[in-house]
Amino acid sequence: MALIPRIARLRATIHRLIASRWPLVGPFDHVASPADAAAVMELEAWTNDRVTAELDRLGQLPQDEWVTGVPGATLVMAAFCYPAPGGGRFNTERLGAWYAARDVDTAIAETVYHHVRRLQASDAGFHCTIQMRELRADLDARVHDIRGRRPSYRQLYDPQSYARSQPFGDTLRASGSNGILFDSVRRPGGQNVVVFRPRLLPPIYEGDRYDYRWTGESQPVVMKIVAAS
Repeated sequence: MALIPRIARLRATIHRLIASRWPLVGPFDHVASPADAAAVMELEAWTNDRVTAELDRLGQLPQDEWVTGVPGATLVMAAFCYPAPGGGRFNTERLGAWYAARDVDTAIAETVYHHVRRLQASDAGFHCTIQMRELRADLDARVHDIRGRRPSYRQLYDPQSYARSQPFGDTLRASGSNGILFDSVRRPGGQNVVVFRPRLLPPIYEGDRYDYRWTGESQPVVMKIVAAS
């Protein structure tokens, strides 16, 4: 890219939405150290190929970056161990990252877009309900900032292709970057952040819950069903 991204300090509550079917706790919450987590997973990997793939991805993260024994540890580590097929805007399938928005409306718009793409390719079409859970984290980190620079970084903001943005993200991550702050492609005025270092995120706390309801149209009705206490 022609320009070097500036660095900005982001101190904010960030919002991530995941499907409610995913458990809130898991092995990373119950062990005291990364070494303990690795030992447990290696045992399970003998009979579970999915865990073998998870271990391969964890091997790309220094163990001092693993999150264990704190609220939301498994949720954080799952984002890095189970990237979306094809990867995200600034990561490939080799290693995941934590994507979140500066506000919940942007988080909704981002996740609705990806669900719509999956439903378009499904036999069921636009007839389903998906319950989503909001996860919040209070982030305080210096990140690379490409907000407001879309003309200069046009290829990073391609609405359909991650062909240029993924190598860009990989290069920054390899250089030690904490993450990237960027404008939302799915919601005008919204802002997103991708966090490359798990240790920056906990504690994770649960926010609201939503239903995304499709009744034949491509855009769902979004309803808040449980408010955070």
